[in-house]
Amino acid sequence: MGGQDGGSGGGMFTLVWFGLIMVFMYLLLIHPQRKKQKVLQKLLNELKKGDKVVTTGGMFGTIFAIDEKTNRVRIKINETTILDFLKSAIAARVDE
Repeated sequence: MGGQDGGSGGGMFTLVWFGLIMVFMYLLLIHPQRKKQKVLQKLLNELKKGDKVVTTGGMFGTIFAIDEKTNRVRIKINETTILDFLKSAIAARVDE
């Protein structure tokens, strides 16, 4: 009567396969996102008056003032228009 082989080998293979998938997902999704987030945080910390920036909404302007207590940035769009944004709404510095 053909005996059954131990089923633990298949369970171990499944566990290893699941671990490899998790490592792959980390390397593909989580690590690049964290790296991008660190670069953006560094940019936000280094902002100063006079920097040309673009917001997440696509609005270009020059930093007029920064309020560190409220994390607000005043951006001068043109000669007469100054708008308030949260610091987190800055997407990038524009180098012209």
